[in-house]
Amino acid sequence: MDSASIELPGSEITTIHCGDDGTLRIHFAHAIIIKTMTGSRERTRWWQAGDLVLEEAELAVEGEDLPGGPLICAGGDIEDNVFTYRDMLPLPLKSRGRVGCDLGFQGSVYRLRARGSAIRLEMEDVAKYIEHLRPDELS
Repeated sequence: MDSASIELPGSEITTIHCGDDGTLRIHFAHAIIIKTMTGSRERTRWWQAGDLVLEEAELAVEGEDLPGGPLICAGGDIEDNVFTYRDMLPLPLKSRGRVGCDLGFQGSVYRLRARGSAIRLEMEDVAKYIEHLRPDELS
């Protein structure tokens, strides 16, 4: 089975916005995607823009207010009911229930923590190829 996931560390976030309706949108201008093909030891790196969306979001921001962009994600956790995805987001992602995120940013004291009732990824356009990752280059 082929798989793809967004690698949070190093992905660029340009805006973080929570609307009056409680919808939190975290816009990735340059999300780093790692793709793996069944039967291959090699992986490929791509990039794509898109939004991580939390419905009925309750925010807790350490630092001050919501940070302005652009920001480079230093990593974090994505909560999807009984699953916790550390430093990555599975593609596709669409879930309801106990969901949330806990993200840190490079060079910043800000920490964005949010919980919600639903989470999804809305990707834009198509992914653009960057490079092959050979087994001896994998980190």
